[in-house]
Amino acid sequence: MRTPDPEAVRRLVREAVERSLGPEPGTPAPPPPARVVSPRRVAIGSDHGGFELKQILARVIRDDLRWEVVDVGTHSTDAVDYPDFAAAVGREVAAGRVKFGVVVDSAGIGSTMAANKVAGVRCALCHDDTTVLNAREHNDANMLALGARIVNRGAASRMVRLFLTTAFAGGRHERRVRKIMALESSATAAPGAR
Repeated sequence: MRTPDPEAVRRLVREAVERSLGPEPGTPAPPPPARVVSPRRVAIGSDHGGFELKQILARVIRDDLRWEVVDVGTHSTDAVDYPDFAAAVGREVAAGRVKFGVVVDSAGIGSTMAANKVAGVRCALCHDDTTVLNAREHNDANMLALGARIVNRGAASRMVRLFLTTAFAGGRHERRVRKIMALESSATAAPGAR
């Protein structure tokens, strides 16, 4: 029987003790485990101006595409504030509870702005098939914004199908998407600010 190497034994004991004690104070925490994004699950939301189109799109997603729909509201045409619902969809996407999000208001602009304030969201306001394809293939958009007064029901239904079924192209676009996401953590001060 071979005698174990004393240095190897000491290293193994040291590693076991370190594992049992945890990291030393001041040691950076290990990165969190990768987020598991639910496949074929989409969050949808709207304000009162987008309510009717949201209902149609939810049916398209659920009945035609067979995706699970998480409807965060609104649930009527009573006046509400679009940032609340855009943020609710964005939080579902950012938390990984859904793979994609769809938000609808009258023009889509305000909801896009609100959703993009949620860290981890890349919300694209789209008006046609070309902008949808670009948003998914080049920008890896994880949220789609539509304006109920801008696109008709048929176009919106087609755009949602396209958004949910188009893959990110990757390649040269990955570097650019990483740069977009890095802007969230940059602490750039305004010129002249101290």
